[in-house]
Amino acid sequence: MRDPWRAAMRLALDQAELAVRGGDVPVGAVMLSPDGTTVLGAGHNEREATGDPTAHAEVLAIRRAAAALGQWRLTGCTLVVTLEPCTMCAGALVQSRVDRVVYGARDDKAGAAGSLWDVVRDRRLNHRPEVVEGVLAEECAGLLTAFFRDR
Repeated sequence: MRDPWRAAMRLALDQAELAVRGGDVPVGAVMLSPDGTTVLGAGHNEREATGDPTAHAEVLAIRRAAAALGQWRLTGCTLVVTLEPCTMCAGALVQSRVDRVVYGARDDKAGAAGSLWDVVRDRRLNHRPEVVEGVLAEECAGLLTAFFRDR
């Protein structure tokens, strides 16, 4: 089940590398079209570069995909991200009606897609995306570990 997402995760890892160049935590994300072949939006953390606390990779990829489609509903789309989404990003994924969230590394301190919280699959909400975890997990986690070790 993880193999179909490896190529997209590699694109997300490329985005994460861009975050490092901007002095930000290396998280990258890509939003795939419903057929899974087209990148509708991509992003990397830009909080340091922009001074915007909401400039997480996932939020930027969601915004760019919505702009590309000309609508806020991202039904059928898949977000591929290097780190498990936080509560803000998980909420944005639910609100944007994304069908699937694929992530690499777990975030046991702030994750909201199954580790610390499970916002995206909360039965009290009206939309619950599928979650696929652990795609290229070691590579995704290694990028984060190296970033924080160097700080």
